[in-house]
Amino acid sequence: MTHWETLSDQYAAMAERKITDLFEDTNRARDFAAQAGDMYFDYSKTNIDDTTRATLLALARDANVESRREEMFTGVHINETEDRAVLHTALRNLDGGAVMVDGKDVMPAVLDTLTGMRRYADEVRSGHYTDVVNIGIGGSDLGPAMAVRALAPYHDGPRCHFVSNVDGADIADTLRGLDAKKTLVIVASKTFTTIETMTNARTARAWMTDHGGDPARQFAALSTAQDKTADFGIDPARVFGFEDWVGGRYSVWGPIGLSLMIAIGPKAFDAFLRGAQAMDVHFRAAELHESLPVLLALVGIWHNQIGGHATRAVLPYDERLGLLPSYLQQLEMESNGKGVQRSGANCPRHTGPVVWGAAGTNGQHAFYQLIHQGTRVIPCEFLLAAEGHEPELAHHHQLLVANCLAQSKALMQGRTLEEACTIAATKGFTGDELDRQARHRIFPGNRPSTTLLYPQLDPFTLGQIIALYEHRVFVEGIILDIISFDQWGVELGKELATSLQPIVEGTKDASGEDPSTAALIDYIHRYGS
Repeated sequence: MTHWETLSDQYAAMAERKITDLFEDTNRARDFAAQAGDMYFDYSKTNIDDTTRATLLALARDANVESRREEMFTGVHINETEDRAVLHTALRNLDGGAVMVDGKDVMPAVLDTLTGMRRYADEVRSGHYTDVVNIGIGGSDLGPAMAVRALAPYHDGPRCHFVSNVDGADIADTLRGLDAKKTLVIVASKTFTTIETMTNARTARAWMTDHGGDPARQFAALSTAQDKTADFGIDPARVFGFEDWVGGRYSVWGPIGLSLMIAIGPKAFDAFLRGAQAMDVHFRAAELHESLPVLLALVGIWHNQIGGHATRAVLPYDERLGLLPSYLQQLEMESNGKGVQRSGANCPRHTGPVVWGAAGTNGQHAFYQLIHQGTRVIPCEFLLAAEGHEPELAHHHQLLVANCLAQSKALMQGRTLEEACTIAATKGFTGDELDRQARHRIFPGNRPSTTLLYPQLDPFTLGQIIALYEHRVFVEGIILDIISFDQWGVELGKELATSLQPIVEGTKDASGEDPSTAALIDYIHRYGS
């Protein structure tokens, strides 16, 4: 019997077991938790017991997670469809040794680029700029936008804005009210051909020219295509490149993080890198049963592939982590949303879950109704800091903490019919109406969650959190035998958009298009300007 089959049998056997029953073991809260530095991960509020955990760990070992992990850190081409190494970890290897790719140590170039970024960030921060506009999309936007918001208490540089959508409303709303003479525009595109990014970049350049700015001096680029950046008019001294072994959704640690460095300063950015580096060291050294990325991945496998729960809610009880669920949507769904294994064979089971969520406590007044009383079980991942950044508002944070802990407890504990009847009786209901009202107040409970705790959301901790989730995605991908570092699923839509653009513009007719698309284009032509 395979480990997958054993896990399925174990899940079926515990289907009726209450998570609360597992706490008859008075050591469970301690034994089903792990720590990396000051970061604490609790997974005791799941239906994983000692036997299941042992099987999950065996699954990870048989998938060669440990040896594949070393391949990633040492520059082996584990992105097999694109024949590339996967070395975003090298971008935060501040204290490590050489990292070899195809016989060459990449660290001198990484550190040289970082030095150049620090120098330029200091120049921008000490200059006349009041605003920075980062133009990118996908990993060139989601990472830095999320991190800049998360580290708002550390901002002491120009204000940072982010434009990603090709919808003209995005750039129009962003540029409105900015001083073109005091705004720096950063264009983030590895190839400098991404159509949404370059369309927005040309619009920003025209805006700056029309309003008295100087694009030749006020544009920078994050790209490897120096010929194209030069053609655009950007001085090579303000172009910061990165290698093809850094995927877009893993790129916030290098030049793509320039806007973050400008916002918080090089010193705080270094702390951000060191937090990620600390998680790298933990991931590489810890035994599997003590590794936070491995445990987080195994909990995900248990709930999704074994339990059949198709979605995962990420619920940071930290307003400044409000963009983390969106960031993780790309990180996880673009990485592990695959249908074939490394060999090209169809995947024998579902792969990545649907990832979604929002910051608490806002979500409590939106979708928690579904999480608590809906017919589908939605595993939840809570994140919470022990301390906020506003000591004068400590009572706010205490209320936040109480709400977070209450939600995970309520998901696990639920409310029985008997308890609901007692509540309904206090409201004056009797007889059949009491029973009817009580049934609306039942909480099924037995709904799993994990909680990630950290002292405070500072640059070091944010680096830890992002690296933790990066490595979690890696481990799940290895166990599922898929390639987590390509993204061919985004290609077809882009190709079709290119072919449809002249039809939408009216320079080509719609003959040959499917009837639905042709009808939609006809409507656009009739009602559009």
